[in-house]
Amino acid sequence: MINKKSKIKNKKYGAIILLAALVLAGCAPKEEEPFKTVKVTRGSIKAQIATTGIVEPRNRLEIKPPVSGRIEKVFVNEGQNVRKGQILAEMSSSDRAALLDAARSKGAAELKKWEDVYNPAPIVAPLNGFIIQRAVEPGQTVTVSDPVLVMADRLIVKAEVDETDIGSIKLGQMVNIELDAYPGKEIKGKVEHIAFESTTVNNVNIYKVDILPESVPQFFRAGMSATVSFVLREKSGILLLPLNVVKKVGDKSYIFKMSKGAKEPEAVQIKTGLENDMHIEVDSDLSEGDEIVVPTAKMVQDLRSKFERRRGPVNPLQRRNNN
Repeated sequence: MINKKSKIKNKKYGAIILLAALVLAGCAPKEEEPFKTVKVTRGSIKAQIATTGIVEPRNRLEIKPPVSGRIEKVFVNEGQNVRKGQILAEMSSSDRAALLDAARSKGAAELKKWEDVYNPAPIVAPLNGFIIQRAVEPGQTVTVSDPVLVMADRLIVKAEVDETDIGSIKLGQMVNIELDAYPGKEIKGKVEHIAFESTTVNNVNIYKVDILPESVPQFFRAGMSATVSFVLREKSGILLLPLNVVKKVGDKSYIFKMSKGAKEPEAVQIKTGLENDMHIEVDSDLSEGDEIVVPTAKMVQDLRSKFERRRGPVNPLQRRNNN
């Protein structure tokens, strides 16, 4: 019969054996994970400056009545296109309104008589455009300072451009517009005007840039927020790589390739061209389909260290001390 001491002793030996097995397992060499790679592709790229903008009327015009009085009829609605000289509404002056009210109490015939004798005052469109606000309804009393209608010649996008980027913006430059309310619906436009005076926003000088859409979609509304991309250059049929696999050290660009028989990727200097937020043009001995290693933090650090050693000390005192 096994006593308690023997049981305890056996348990201790078992724990020691298990611990030793775990230690040996931890010390055993692990299989190295393969490096992640991407392939060189062929496609197109746009170099562009992105910023924000607001949809606004190019010319916003408040239409006010010629006299104080009462609105009798309104012939237009919001969003309706109008032409210059078109009658938008009719109104009675204060005197005509009082006279018609008195005649109305005497019967329809008397009212008709004075309506024919005393014509209403028309409110006409001063330019070609469309109505963006109908501020009154028939029967409403207005003064000469009250806007009864608001119209615009057309909608544009006013963008805000940082002073560091304004030098890259030119009149007539192509622009891509995308409304926040309608993502994925890209609208083409061009730069129509660049402000000559800046405004300060959060201690940064900002210039207003007017962008004229090639065609204004029906869903455009004044006040909508937009993402605006100014196209600097565009190329197609070129070799591309994801931006994160090309590392710049100083004024040189590097990628990492795995040579035959090598255990570690090798840094290779390349020439680059246009780039955007996602891709960069590679102009070198690379070919479509070549596999490029996605660099790890250690690989990038080793590359930077090698560059610093090759460049040598920058401080003249350090150079003199080393001599």
